[in-house]
Amino acid sequence: MTKDKSSYSGKDIKVLKGLDAVRKRPGMYIGTTGPRGLHHLVYEIVDNSVDEALAGYCTRIDVCLNKDGSCTVIDNGRGIPVDKHPEMHIPTLEVVLTVLHAGGKFGGDGYPISGGLHGVGVSVVNALSSRMIVRVKRDGGIYEMEFARGKTTEKMKKIGTSKPTGTEVIFWPDEEIFETVNFDFDTLSAHFRETAFLTKTIKIRFRDERGEEPKEIEYHFDHGIVDYVKFLNQNKETINKKPIYFEASTDAGQVEVAMQWSTSYNEMVIGFANNIHTEEGGTHLEGFRNALTRTINDYARKQKLLKDKEENLSGEDVRSGLAAIVSVRLHEPQFEGQTKTKLGNTEIRGLVLTAVGNGLSEYLEENPTPAKAIVRKALQESKARAAARKARDLTRRKNVLEGAGLPGKLADCSVKDPALTELYIVEGDSAGGSAKQARERSYQAILPLRGKILNVERAPLHRALSSDTINALITAIGTGIGEEFDASKARYHRIIIMTDADVDGAHIAILLLTFFFRYMPELISLGYIYIACPPLYGLKKKNTRTGKILRYLYNDEALRECMENLDDPDKYDVQRYKGLGEMDPEQLWETTMQPETRTLRQVTIDDMTDVNRVVEALMGTNVDSRRELLQEHAKDIDERFLDI
Repeated sequence: MTKDKSSYSGKDIKVLKGLDAVRKRPGMYIGTTGPRGLHHLVYEIVDNSVDEALAGYCTRIDVCLNKDGSCTVIDNGRGIPVDKHPEMHIPTLEVVLTVLHAGGKFGGDGYPISGGLHGVGVSVVNALSSRMIVRVKRDGGIYEMEFARGKTTEKMKKIGTSKPTGTEVIFWPDEEIFETVNFDFDTLSAHFRETAFLTKTIKIRFRDERGEEPKEIEYHFDHGIVDYVKFLNQNKETINKKPIYFEASTDAGQVEVAMQWSTSYNEMVIGFANNIHTEEGGTHLEGFRNALTRTINDYARKQKLLKDKEENLSGEDVRSGLAAIVSVRLHEPQFEGQTKTKLGNTEIRGLVLTAVGNGLSEYLEENPTPAKAIVRKALQESKARAAARKARDLTRRKNVLEGAGLPGKLADCSVKDPALTELYIVEGDSAGGSAKQARERSYQAILPLRGKILNVERAPLHRALSSDTINALITAIGTGIGEEFDASKARYHRIIIMTDADVDGAHIAILLLTFFFRYMPELISLGYIYIACPPLYGLKKKNTRTGKILRYLYNDEALRECMENLDDPDKYDVQRYKGLGEMDPEQLWETTMQPETRTLRQVTIDDMTDVNRVVEALMGTNVDSRRELLQEHAKDIDERFLDI
């Protein structure tokens, strides 16, 4: 049918006024309308208070989750200005709450350094709240305004007097916008802990009044990022008992660095720019890594710990077992990358490079005992890495000689576009056989695994690379690992862990997740890793020729409810699937592999610090920390796993 081109005119262009654009496309402003976007609302309000702290005016933030579903944030900063705005001719408080890109972070003197990326924080929260109340203590008075879905419902009025200053914000997330409006205490608590680590002048009190018994926690760290590094290494044997700390500043900005090595094999270097976690790295971390590698090598050669004929230690060698925080503050942060969390300011690279070079050199010279222990740790890692490289090269030569670059057990798909393909990592040859028959061959690949893979949390790299199973995983996925890792070479953009719905299956899934977290964490950040959810039971009628499954049930509770609701339970049989191999290909396809009917859980990382702590405690060698973790979360453990 031919369309009338003349129908496209001025009347077809819709102009969204005020904050309507935010409500129309909330994902553009907070990323998602799921739980992560919901919690982002709280972060935006708290970050405004943190900016007051960075400017030197705020020392305390109180956050409370209220029984009615609202959230209250109170600070003792200067208070949002309440005078009449010179251009808008309405109270400045109203401008800040109802106009996008209005704030003190766009070239004025209000905030020389701030964490606000775009200055849309509080107005976006207003737009996405069914109701908001703001009270400001400033200029000797207490002022109040009310809003609903971005619109002013109660004009600003003076409701009292006050000598102390500050801002109080109460907001109710809009159920029309969000998938859930239920705040998670642990998620928010982890964020506030990180904020307190990075801003040592501030005290954050967090209270949850929604349950029968209120919960409250307070964060304040006198030593800032030094305490942060100690927290990261709390379950490890450390090499330099006291963390290394130094800071520097120039016209480009300020940098703080804290670092400490442990006997573990894992690197945990976390970067921040104006308190924003730069998940994709950036110029500050480039400067840090370059200076670190150069300084350690210079010291090693000066002390004759590294012989003249020996190659320099690599970046991976010197960062093995290192926990470090690199926090920079600058006037005009430039963020780039896929998630806008990669720092791009070139001038900050030189600042960090110089600060780390000078600070670390001074420490190594003044502390010879831990300095030599740090170098010896790197030398051991270098030897292990050389052995790993040799093992990897042998594997590559073997593949070339055999005329195949991919693992022999991999049943690959025919489609070559990674964005369209899926890799199922399947437990056992039996289930692998069923999956190969069940799959859609064009875009679904199958890689069967035999038994449990090596726990890479307890093994050095060279030992991990001597495992055929781990080599098969690395080769099939295609990205490489370590400094060779390249996410753009991933052969599949959906990698699905499919194991039996029992204790052993859960253990294998955890081992695989540990592998991805340690060797390919970027794939988790990109959203490429999933866990399949096969059913535990199948319900079918007795004495029927077809024996067709009428309903699949995924846990004991679902089975119990189903049986209670049947008119005559005796007429039905319940099939218990002990493993994926007990399902025929048609059942496996219908329940676990067909996109329209399967259930997949995407693996995400909300807080890298907490995930790292859990992986170390659960999969590491420290028995006491594992016991404490299991006891702490006993109430959350699935009843099927209580006999572990």
